[in-house]
Amino acid sequence: MKTPLRALACAMAVSAVLAPSLAGADERITFTDIDGRQVEGRRCGVADGPAPREYYEVLEQTRGRVSQAAVTTIPVVFHVITSSLGAGFVSDGQIDDQIDVLNAAFAPSGIQFALSSVNRVSNDSWYNIGNGSVAEQQMKQALAVDPANVFNMYATRLSGGLLGWATFPWYYPEDDYRHGVVVLNESLPGGSAVPYNLGDTATHEVGHYLGLYHTFQGGCQGLGDIVRDTPAQRSPSSGCPVGNDTCPTRPGNDPVFNFMDYSIDSCMIEFTEIQHARMPALASRFRPSLFD
Repeated sequence: MKTPLRALACAMAVSAVLAPSLAGADERITFTDIDGRQVEGRRCGVADGPAPREYYEVLEQTRGRVSQAAVTTIPVVFHVITSSLGAGFVSDGQIDDQIDVLNAAFAPSGIQFALSSVNRVSNDSWYNIGNGSVAEQQMKQALAVDPANVFNMYATRLSGGLLGWATFPWYYPEDDYRHGVVVLNESLPGGSAVPYNLGDTATHEVGHYLGLYHTFQGGCQGLGDIVRDTPAQRSPSSGCPVGNDTCPTRPGNDPVFNFMDYSIDSCMIEFTEIQHARMPALASRFRPSLFD
């Protein structure tokens, strides 16, 4: 996705903001499917939870900005799953644009992505899959390429109105085939899933893949998402509610521009400084082969 289009989309979203939404907004979203129908669903299938003990071992590394001595380039195998009739096609140009979107978002982290190969598969059983389903496990087991050293990304049709999901780096051993990111094919740049079609579903899910929680993790209480420079947030954002404050007793408005919230793609434009530091620190701890 080229920078001028991204900037224009962001400006349009901010200028079109109405009154801030009410606290406690539902996490349900609405997007357009490939047939032009409005689908109600959810932005992300990742369930946040308590951080593992090892998570806290790396927090001291990110109390301040962690400078990156060199850029880490992660190879990407991009799996495109279509139906036997060819539904779900994703062009090479869309894949290239998706890699560009990721590289723009993660550049301050010292992390870049390089497309290694595109794997196109026609399989009705792996088209319209559910999060955690047998079909997902079978797909990944059959297709995953060297998960310890390669980032596997899967684009297909998803059931349940989901836009995507990911595995946290501590979920499994680093060479486990289940690692990777799954996204709705139409969420890629230029897809039909308006207003979630600028490629930031993948940005959001890669954030999880590298160790970030949702900004609204833990609500208004406690450590929240365990990132000090993301303000506390009681509930996910809907649309682009600039000025929303779902935790009025805590400092700062909701981080609606953050890639780890649920805002529309044109509203998601940033990670915080500590998030940028946290991702390579966590990923190198739990996915060391990616950073060799």
